[in-house]
Amino acid sequence: MALQHAHRHINPEEYLQGELASEIKHQLIDGEAYAMTGASENHNLLAGNIFSELRNCLKGKPCRTFMADMKLRVADDFFYPDAMVVCGEDNENDYYKTSPVIIVEVLSKTTRKFDQSAKRLRCQAIPTLEEYLLIEQDKGEIQVFSRRDSWQSFYYYLGDKINFRSLDITVAVEDIYYQVNNEDVLAFLQQKQQADQQLG
Repeated sequence: MALQHAHRHINPEEYLQGELASEIKHQLIDGEAYAMTGASENHNLLAGNIFSELRNCLKGKPCRTFMADMKLRVADDFFYPDAMVVCGEDNENDYYKTSPVIIVEVLSKTTRKFDQSAKRLRCQAIPTLEEYLLIEQDKGEIQVFSRRDSWQSFYYYLGDKINFRSLDITVAVEDIYYQVNNEDVLAFLQQKQQADQQLG
């Protein structure tokens, strides 16, 4: 999802009022608003899949799963994570959250560097955050940064399962890439079909 720069310094209150009236979403970074443009099909599928998997696993638990229309506030910055999980009490604002346990970003060419570096480091400063996920669109690869491991990253691939220790749930990488069209997914499904035929 690309960002387009708006050349005007604004404060959080101005930003929040502007977002209520705007037809286009913006992220606020260091006092400057960046318009968010549309996402690809794979981006949408991945964001929807991880949202659905997390929400289904968390039924009956005191956690809520949000998609990209819910803002995240980090100090005076505002982001739209592709998905995030909030457990227990958060702030009373209906339009943004401040205490996520998990943040998920689907990587794109235009936002990759920011999501992997500056944005990740700002989010890791959130006291409640336990895991930060980066999901690749063009290959079957997910990078997970974990507070329990001093924010060291771990990689997961098709056929693996991700154990979210902070929530005591497990999600298969294959389910996150459901219906996604890239070379890794196609090769994985072909190998799986061949293995099934041999067993049959």
